[in-house]
Amino acid sequence: MLSRLSAGAFRKAAFGAARSNGAQRASSVRFASSHASSSAFESFMSSRATLASASLFTAGTVAWYTHLYGTLPFIGEAHASHLSDEGLHPAAYPWPHKGLFDTFDHASIRRGYQVYREVCAACHSLDRIAWRNLVGVSHTVDEARTMAEEVEYTDGPNSEGEMFQRPGKLADYMPAPYPNEEAARSSNGGALPPDLSLIVKARHGGADYIFSLLTGYIDPPAGVEIREGMNYNPYFPGGAISMARVLFDGLVEYDDGTPATTSQMAKDVVQFLSWAAEPEHDERKKTGIKAVIIFSALFALSVYVKRFKWGVIKNRKIVYTPPVDKTH
Repeated sequence: MLSRLSAGAFRKAAFGAARSNGAQRASSVRFASSHASSSAFESFMSSRATLASASLFTAGTVAWYTHLYGTLPFIGEAHASHLSDEGLHPAAYPWPHKGLFDTFDHASIRRGYQVYREVCAACHSLDRIAWRNLVGVSHTVDEARTMAEEVEYTDGPNSEGEMFQRPGKLADYMPAPYPNEEAARSSNGGALPPDLSLIVKARHGGADYIFSLLTGYIDPPAGVEIREGMNYNPYFPGGAISMARVLFDGLVEYDDGTPATTSQMAKDVVQFLSWAAEPEHDERKKTGIKAVIIFSALFALSVYVKRFKWGVIKNRKIVYTPPVDKTH
């Protein structure tokens, strides 16, 4: 029977079998490819690195939201007291040092020190700032030395065992307005004026809060009673503050001719207090920029060296030549 089949029939049958085998191989290859991709995706989704990354992203998002708005998202808050007891939230002001590459306004620091010296120093101390800290920031060496020598400091003992008074030096710290805490409370109706060295860091809202507090004195609204000797300021927790308004237009006369408005004096003294809280601010940013540049260059260099060293190994071709069977 096979002899009766023509050569054309044999060719058709062989061609059909080849096509069916090719289709089966192609389908198996496609199935293997899709299976491999799905396996890789499943392994990626179930890996610990993916879980840790998702957890860090979620925690960072919640933390950033809380930093911006002060509350957790989708979660209500229960207050044991009225919200006015916490004070009015200050607005965000465009301070010149808020940017990543921005520095303090040193002219404003000089004016702010003048406001502190002529207004704030009567009640508030600045214990962590020495005269030498002003050098190169807002004053020259001679100016800082002259201001230090205007203050008498107790020193000693001398050769006779007695304390004595001497003019100040650059290494001395700025003098406090009161000799002790009891004297400060006695002169301010029982209230203790806080030290201003770290006041910007010590208050929620930082510079925005201090500026709003200094410029936010108003008459108490209807229904709010303020006892005698207290003043109303909506930015202060509770609204009643012992410190009266101290900044008024034209209170000081700036050396550079800047108009001494209330907002200008408040801005300058807050800039000075921001510097007092972080004297290393400008230098820290300079060092950070240098570190970013250096480490970025080192990273690029390490990537180049890695590709250069491993390029030969990763691009080599391995050829396997099976042994030849010489028996046939």
